[in-house]
Amino acid sequence: MKLIFLVTSLIFSISHNYAQSKYESVDTYVQSLGSLDSFNVATIADTLTLRYSDKELKARAIFYWIANNIQPDLRAIKSNDNRKTDPEVVLQSRRTTGLGYAKLVQEMMSLANIRCLTVDGYTKRSDEDINSTGGEPNHSWNVVQLGASPTEWFYIDAAMAAGTIDKKISLFTKDFISAFFFANKNVFNQLHFPDNDAWLLGEGPSSVKHFYQLPVYHPHAMALGVQSPTPYVGTFKSKMSVPVNFAFLYSGKTPETIEISTGDARRATPPKKVEFSAADGMIKFRHYFLKDDIYPVRLLADGKVILEWNATITE
Repeated sequence: MKLIFLVTSLIFSISHNYAQSKYESVDTYVQSLGSLDSFNVATIADTLTLRYSDKELKARAIFYWIANNIQPDLRAIKSNDNRKTDPEVVLQSRRTTGLGYAKLVQEMMSLANIRCLTVDGYTKRSDEDINSTGGEPNHSWNVVQLGASPTEWFYIDAAMAAGTIDKKISLFTKDFISAFFFANKNVFNQLHFPDNDAWLLGEGPSSVKHFYQLPVYHPHAMALGVQSPTPYVGTFKSKMSVPVNFAFLYSGKTPETIEISTGDARRATPPKKVEFSAADGMIKFRHYFLKDDIYPVRLLADGKVILEWNATITE
């Protein structure tokens, strides 16, 4: 199994690096166009894609522009209010929910003659979501098809690519994450679960219930290609005298630092560096928790939160 993962990781890393090089010129061109404030949806789509004949590059141009020029509407996201998600309305306000991002992506893709659909589903934002029952879908993203084969459907999430949102959904930090374009399907499925199983591309949780039982994958886990973390489930118990084993597979660049932070937003401990080993596409370390209580545990790679659990630590 490890050999299969190593080969898969190597192939993904090579293809990912090639893709980033291929997309660099597209991103630079889109940046040069600016915010295109006075244009409507059709004109923006045409402006972004006219110079490209390849549908993948057209799709990249649309994704990059939307992720960098539309911001999340935090109040609407917090209340799951999707009333103002019409593409032209989104373009005027430059703020929207995940559904608004997805509908704008779909509209521009359609104008560029690219088959694109909107998928509704679920995502977890913090430890408070672990073991949730799910309820109504709380996020949306896109699937894009470049050919006739079912394997040629790809994931796009321009909303998550735009940056990160804090636990209380009160602060947005702009931080473009390229990996949400034609995303690694198995990693993507750890951050998303569709309300229609037909749009679960690749391997992923078996149900909404299973999805909410797993650790929280934060957006930067997508960039690092995080998979198969230990502890495997979102909640774990341990004693202060017993070290907890942490591990995860990854396919991106090896982080320079791994840190742990515990506690909620008001009582969060400063991130503490841990000594870790990185070999064969896996990062491992052990950690003693010094406080007995129930609290969230966040794992950071190079200062970016990637994973989160809820721990019960006893004496």
